Amino acid sequence: MEVKKWLNAQELADYRLKSLPSTKAGVIYRAKKDDWINRKRSGRGGGTEYLFESLPTEVQEEIHIKVARQAAKAQAKAAKQRQPKPATKPKEANYLPEVIWSGWKNATNKQKAKATEQVGSCFAVDDLVNAGMGTVQAIEKVADDTEVSKGSLKRWYYKVRNFERSDWLPILLGNYQTSKSRQADFDETAWEAFKADYLRLERPQMGTCYERLKVMAAEHGWSIPSLSSIKRKLEREVPMTQRVLLRQGERALADMYPALVRSVEMLEAMEWINGDGYQHNAFVRWHNGEIVRPKTWLWQDIRTRKILAYRTDLSENSDTIRLALMDVVSRYGIPRKLTIDNTRAAANKWMTGGVKNRYRFKVKEDDPMGIIPLLGIELFWTSVQFGTGHGQAKPIERAFSHGGLGETIDKHPLLAGHHAGANVLDKPDNYHGGKDGASYEDFITALEQGIELWNNRVKRDTEICQGVYSFSQVFERDYALATVRRATTEQMRLLMLMSEAVTLKHNGTFSLSCGGKVFGQKNRYEAVDLIGSTHKKVVVKFDPERLHDTVWVYSLDGRFLAEAVCTEKVAFGDKATGREHDKARKQYVKSEKAMAKAQQAMGIKELADLMPEAEVEEDAAPQPSITEVMVVAQGNTMRRQVVETETDVDAENEFDDDFMRAMSMLKNGDE
Repeated sequence: MEVKKWLNAQELADYRLKSLPSTKAGVIYRAKKDDWINRKRSGRGGGTEYLFESLPTEVQEEIHIKVARQAAKAQAKAAKQRQPKPATKPKEANYLPEVIWSGWKNATNKQKAKATEQVGSCFAVDDLVNAGMGTVQAIEKVADDTEVSKGSLKRWYYKVRNFERSDWLPILLGNYQTSKSRQADFDETAWEAFKADYLRLERPQMGTCYERLKVMAAEHGWSIPSLSSIKRKLEREVPMTQRVLLRQGERALADMYPALVRSVEMLEAMEWINGDGYQHNAFVRWHNGEIVRPKTWLWQDIRTRKILAYRTDLSENSDTIRLALMDVVSRYGIPRKLTIDNTRAAANKWMTGGVKNRYRFKVKEDDPMGIIPLLGIELFWTSVQFGTGHGQAKPIERAFSHGGLGETIDKHPLLAGHHAGANVLDKPDNYHGGKDGASYEDFITALEQGIELWNNRVKRDTEICQGVYSFSQVFERDYALATVRRATTEQMRLLMLMSEAVTLKHNGTFSLSCGGKVFGQKNRYEAVDLIGSTHKKVVVKFDPERLHDTVWVYSLDGRFLAEAVCTEKVAFGDKATGREHDKARKQYVKSEKAMAKAQQAMGIKELADLMPEAEVEEDAAPQPSITEVMVVAQGNTMRRQVVETETDVDAENEFDDDFMRAMSMLKNGDE
């Protein structure tokens, strides 16, 4: 008797298994909970059938045993024409069941299924024998009915018949011996040497480590097994977590830890937003003629996952972040909470000044209050774990992964032929190395259409969309019910303007560093209302694109003081233009340095080697025309005597004689 491939809930309940409920409703509940493979029953009455192979292993094992016992009872009933013989009681065996069952947990499902089939046949033979049939006849009968080899069935039955039937299953498995008894010989020092070589951050290949191990084994006389045996030993004795830590580092181990699943159900729309910058994988010819890969800053609602606003530029900078936030506030209101990375662009003082745990730039007492805290937004930083940022804390990171904005924007038809690929291994055949780019207008169109497509795609699998709605649909639904703060005119000015802390002179004038210097001078501003003011440090708010227009002066605590006008327009009037000019200047200097270096075909050391060695001549030291000597006078007193130096040899000899005579007189104490 074979087990049916498909079983309904009532059939499973009728088996009265220990591992399943005994009622039809209980079986159906268990099937839904464990997600068994099922299909609609085609026969009369309909219903649902479940695939036998999808049932839990313990359920399959119990069913196999039940079927084997039913088959044995049927065979025993057919053999009742013979006179039954008294059943022989098995001999009491002296063994420990826990030792026999110790290897069951390490066996594979395939091994367990094979042992279960064998034990069913053995049960059938044993039932026939207990019913009075001879052992040989019972083996032949069961072998014919089950199409099992008589020799194999005889070997199985004689192997288990002296044990309790409850212990036949692990005996037929043949895997109850401890694993140590089956291990190949492996010298302990060799094992430690292999681990030291393989379990390191350079991640050498196992085959290479094994080759080195063989060389060391031949040198030291170690006994080592095959490479496959070492691999099994490594998997058995060194947990995967430890292998990952030793070969890939702490960050890889931390990534194995289950991610924290946060619910956004309690949030309102526009209550909490998060932002990040995305580097496009497409080359664009910017409006200044430069071929670049633009970077876009995006703000996203955390509850609904809709991208609310974005700004793009050559790089991630404070202007794009500020202006994108201005778009969010002007369209939807002021969020209550905000999450960003602690990068230099996002954590700049203009945006986050006054936040003590910024961990970027030097925190000063006179730092102007940043836009985010001035708007009353609670700021949250993403954490840094094991030396890298924890991007999983920001839901917007999902928009940058596979199937995200890279698909809807970078691979837009308008940007065809200019896609650079996600990495060096993902370059399309038409990649030209950034020598040409799509037009700026086409890129902006692709950016707008790509984000709109991203927001409007339905059947999003998120907690709020529930696999039915799009990000835009749930945002419109929830935003209508949310409590949102609206920005005042003054708050909008904060978003539109940059800030800089400057020193105010007694005559009401000051200079701004923004815009740079031209011929050593900065833009000079004058505020008539602040002449003679007691404020030494003030905060000046300005539009970075209109540095030559009116600016607004505030106190350090945020109170408006006066307006100021630019009286000396020497520096750049557009911060973005200044930034592009600075970049062009650096590129110019770099190219000139390269060309200048090319002019120097000979190095300075080679030049030094070509220089001849200096020949030093010992010339006679020049002699003075007048010499002053000290002579001993009467009473052992010293007096000066001036001697004119003769230029000829006789004069020199005469001077030497006079000098020696004076020294002799000094020695003898004579005059």
